Amino acid sequence: MTKKSLPFSADQLEQIAEEFGTPFHIYDQKAIIDNVRALKAAFAWAPGFKEYFAVKATPNPYILKTLAAEGIGADCSSLPELILAERVGLVGEEIVFSSNDTPAQEYIKAKELGAIINLDDISHIDFLDRVAGMPEMICFRYNPGPLRQEGNSIIGKPEDAKYGVAKDQIFDCYLKAQKLGAKRFGLHTMVISNELDPDYFVETARMMFELAVELKRRANIRVEFIDLGGGIGIPYRPEQEAVDLNYLGREIEKVYNKILVPAGLHPLKVAMECGRMITGPYGYLVTRVLHKKEIYKDYIGVDACMADLMRPGMYGAYHHITVSGKENAPCDHMYDVTGSLCENNDKFAIDRKLPGIEIGDLLVIHDTGAHGHAMGFNYNGKLRSKELLLKTDGTVEMIRRAETIEDYFATLDFSRL
Repeated sequence: MTKKSLPFSADQLEQIAEEFGTPFHIYDQKAIIDNVRALKAAFAWAPGFKEYFAVKATPNPYILKTLAAEGIGADCSSLPELILAERVGLVGEEIVFSSNDTPAQEYIKAKELGAIINLDDISHIDFLDRVAGMPEMICFRYNPGPLRQEGNSIIGKPEDAKYGVAKDQIFDCYLKAQKLGAKRFGLHTMVISNELDPDYFVETARMMFELAVELKRRANIRVEFIDLGGGIGIPYRPEQEAVDLNYLGREIEKVYNKILVPAGLHPLKVAMECGRMITGPYGYLVTRVLHKKEIYKDYIGVDACMADLMRPGMYGAYHHITVSGKENAPCDHMYDVTGSLCENNDKFAIDRKLPGIEIGDLLVIHDTGAHGHAMGFNYNGKLRSKELLLKTDGTVEMIRRAETIEDYFATLDFSRL
């Protein structure tokens, strides 16, 4: 079981809401720092272990700066994400650039920054060389296809996923890049998302370590690092358990010693690119109840909507909800919790047992610290909410203002009508 607690009291939350207005996402800086330190400690055995935070999860410079201070790099997949990393001081091999269907300007920027470029397809080798030049360090994303039988609804089965290089191409990729001037090599994969079974990641490590040995044997390519990707899930539901990072680290260490050491590939750097598990559990969407509607079902209408948190509407994902100040009250009412978007899937909860809710109550939607605000959109003219940071000293800072009507119209030129 995972206790769904809050880092602030009901009175503190009301004060924050009165000062900044709702809705807002708020992130617990201390909890994020403690969590990333736990990940690093679990992999302290690994030579040169590096976590590259998946910027897409929470693309805010204040979050990236907090993580950079802990020695965390950036996993980027677009030009704006590269610029975000650059602006917080992350350059060179502090960045891994993993993208697909990549425009030329993004490869050019990644090369300019000295980022580790992780290619998604064999055809991208010539494209990269033509538009930016082959860098000294190159990495390839591996897609094991049907060799890896499992997947999930978010990323799909490997053989159906658009990402990565197939097994029968991977050896040619390295040899081709080498001929074009690459001298240092990395190996990467990402085959699952939001997975809570730690043995899945141990199996992935085994697969990648064996591939590194095969690369050395068949192509005489010695990779410097293996990026095991991200995909570690978080316990969105109270009945779920978080991944035991210490267990995960120990088991991957065993596989490392069993496969890589006898093959003469020690030391070999191990990297990860976790996003969700780093910040996800330590972000909260806070929203005020505006309306109650009682027809065929009972509805609670709040001032946030799917534009602030897409996951429930997009995936049918569960996010726990706390009614602030009623944490110990019995959950004896059943509600759908809805936003105001003109889409019937704009619901944060369906048939959810909660305490009795009144207009004006504050609801806290848990586990929105990753893929929450980042997935926002402007359909229906909705404006994305602000982001706040609960700092280690207990103060609260606004780290992104809410969008305004002026922002919404900024790309339009009404003078030409």
